[in-house]
Amino acid sequence: MGLIIAFVIFIASMILMLITGHSMVWALLVGLVLFAVLGLKRLTQGSDPAGLHDAGESGMPFGKAVKELAASSWVSIRDSLIVIEVMLIIGLITAAWRISGTITVFVYYGMKVIVPPLFLIIAFLLSCLLSYALGTSFGVAGTVGVIFMALARSGGVDPLITAGVLMSGIYFGDRASPVSSSANMVAGITKTEILVNVRLMMKTGLLPLALTTAAYCVLSFMHPISHVDSQLLTTFENEFSLSPWGFLPAVIMLALPLLKVGVIWSIAISVAASSVIAFAVEHIPAGEILKVLIFGYHPSGEGLSAILDGGGLISMVEIAIILIISCAYSGIFNRTGMLDGLLSRISKCCTKTGRFITSLIVGLASCVLFCNQTIATLMCNDLLTKPYLDTGGSRQELAIDIENSTIVIVGLVPWAIACSVPLTFFGVGYGALPWSMYLYLIPLCYIFTKKRWFADRVHAAKAPSDL
Repeated sequence: MGLIIAFVIFIASMILMLITGHSMVWALLVGLVLFAVLGLKRLTQGSDPAGLHDAGESGMPFGKAVKELAASSWVSIRDSLIVIEVMLIIGLITAAWRISGTITVFVYYGMKVIVPPLFLIIAFLLSCLLSYALGTSFGVAGTVGVIFMALARSGGVDPLITAGVLMSGIYFGDRASPVSSSANMVAGITKTEILVNVRLMMKTGLLPLALTTAAYCVLSFMHPISHVDSQLLTTFENEFSLSPWGFLPAVIMLALPLLKVGVIWSIAISVAASSVIAFAVEHIPAGEILKVLIFGYHPSGEGLSAILDGGGLISMVEIAIILIISCAYSGIFNRTGMLDGLLSRISKCCTKTGRFITSLIVGLASCVLFCNQTIATLMCNDLLTKPYLDTGGSRQELAIDIENSTIVIVGLVPWAIACSVPLTFFGVGYGALPWSMYLYLIPLCYIFTKKRWFADRVHAAKAPSDL
């Protein structure tokens, strides 16, 4: 009963933070206190399923229990440090691409090649490309997405359909990019290799991507844009240099992972190239570039340049703190066994309905309850790792199943941040979600194709700790 009460208070805190607009970190701290108190109670009263102390029925002393929980939490946090490092450097690239003009040149030249029947498909493919290269859904939604929505409204294209197309595009990269914070988080918490995960995600995403592209091609011809606002192109030309050198950081980021260069090195080289371009081509002082990399790009004025506002190392700090606190949860749960009853039920569900269906159910419940992609993903890992391993699965399989369920379906939960924030950028309601085809085709296709196409490959790629 105590665990249920703790979860109810925790979820209520999450909802309160969401409604009031405060950081989710505060709700996570409330949860951390609640679960730590429960964990201490279990250890000091002798409930120690892990069997790691000799205190008998009386339980361990309070001081030792505190040290046990702290040590277990630190082990989980320590394992996540590489993920935090990647997340922070991703913050650098989101600012670097803004100040070097990389995002701008993609949008400008994308607009130049638009012909009326191809508007929607170009919007989809360009948002896919940029979200994959940049690894962020919100960053692309708040820049490229806003511009394409303005074009759609001025050109008579249905805003709901356009928003759905863009939602599919921004989550293509959020799910499968080697520089995506969510993809790196999944790799980190499941103890799998990010580049192996990316290859498997590309293979499992091929069919839904083909179906989505085909559907958007049809919609694009059915809903052609009447005209492309030439004034918008002129504004771009007046506000930005639009140098072709702006493409270079994206080319680096797309090519190096394919050449098996590590994610951190790939991002670092792209950031360095962006900084050189900003200095040599955009004529931005070195001190200003450094400031932007740390604190983000915040241009003065209210023109198109203001759309690029954001990014920077500081923008990833909150996500890093959320990950640290959530990993502390994992340590508490693992040390005290307080979730063992639930894990047993999930294991039975894995046996009866299959691991991916179970992952889909747990992922949807986590997204609905916690309203946050990061927290839902961490909860899924905590709840599914043991059931997967106990029923013959692997950490690699779990990583791909989470990517094909929780990571994308959170974009379909209206009150989740991953859904509400992009739709707010686009200025549309939840009527856009039925048109966000990629988000639901991923899990639907995977239900029918996992066993036939990928089961052997996924099981063969077990993590060393599983062997």
